[in-house]
Amino acid sequence: MTQAVTGHDWWPMLTDPGFLENPYPQLRRLQEQGPIHLDAQSGIYFVLGHEAFAQVVKAPQIGRDTRYWTPGWNSDEYRERDPVGHALYSGIQPQMINVDGADHKRMRGMWEDSFKATAIRDLTPMVQAEADRLLSRLPDTGEIDIIRDFAGPMPLRVLGKLLNLPESQDENIHRWSEALIRVADVVISQEEKQQALDALTACKDFLRGFLAERRAAGDTSLTSVILRAQDEGVLDEDETLVNMVSMLIAGHETTVTLIGNGLLLLLQNPGEMERLRADRSLVRGAVEEFLRYEPGGNMILRVAREDVEICGIPIPAGSPLLGMIGAVNRDPARFDDPDRVDVGRVANPHFTFGGGVHFCLGAPLARLEGLVAFNALLDRWPSITLAGKARWRVDRLNARGLATLPVRVG
Repeated sequence: MTQAVTGHDWWPMLTDPGFLENPYPQLRRLQEQGPIHLDAQSGIYFVLGHEAFAQVVKAPQIGRDTRYWTPGWNSDEYRERDPVGHALYSGIQPQMINVDGADHKRMRGMWEDSFKATAIRDLTPMVQAEADRLLSRLPDTGEIDIIRDFAGPMPLRVLGKLLNLPESQDENIHRWSEALIRVADVVISQEEKQQALDALTACKDFLRGFLAERRAAGDTSLTSVILRAQDEGVLDEDETLVNMVSMLIAGHETTVTLIGNGLLLLLQNPGEMERLRADRSLVRGAVEEFLRYEPGGNMILRVAREDVEICGIPIPAGSPLLGMIGAVNRDPARFDDPDRVDVGRVANPHFTFGGGVHFCLGAPLARLEGLVAFNALLDRWPSITLAGKARWRVDRLNARGLATLPVRVG
């Protein structure tokens, strides 16, 4: 039996703007020391190896329910010490992302038919229409910000079409998402907790009224799936609302980062851009390469419900594990030439969408949106080049994406 690597001061690194802009050199140095590290102060295990993380997501002793975290938010001591944090974490708990076993199967089951590959393929004309509509508003030549003008609004409008959400709510949903996505940072300030709790309350209030309206209207969109689940007793009201909140956030943030991060990689690697222009059959695989090389999240959380060994390293029950996906997806033990962008890469078992029973339900939709978006961008302009420095968001520890991506088109 071996032990996890110790001695690294994780939190100053994870909050450093330089790391958030380019985490990969430091992650590689840590990965070379061992696949699993323990931060003794917090009790968190950081998983950097591809094989190690594969074992984590497959282990039946490990799940996603943070109520097992010892000592975590689900304790009387935490409730008394941090009532805002306890209200926030307990408020977002009842959703399929955060539960295991029968509860996870029950909540996830209501969506699965809607997110099967065949059902997602049927959405292609709608996704294409939204991409074309946004791009048609942009100039034939000149400078634009792809994040502001395309990558940001496109996934939100696709989600709006799927759920029958009015476009007038896009700004509110974006604002609520901005606050709530910080919960995934694991360590957040009291001010950020309060902002997230306020956003959760406001979003749930909106959804309560929205769902009542759609029920009265006899909705036939994807919203009808969650209404039917509530009406049939599969979900209670709070589970209905919180699962919907999660769908709004995860349903568009993942694709915003995929489009922005992926286009930046093409702009930085013009030879790969030309490969795609010359052979559009490569675009589907290129989307997987963008997801691998520049994932939209730095960390994926799991919690050990029982004592377990990962790569021979003992993990005690109650321990949180953070998969450092930027390291996992570039592990030289699994990927040839992992620090090179290759839109023709064939074997690409990245973990950007997680793995195991908690594999991202919306992955097929994100992949479809990515496929449509990159083809549409290449169709719209014969030339796309950088028009300035892309700016990474450094105000979030986990969600990894660009604040701005200025490009010159023509």
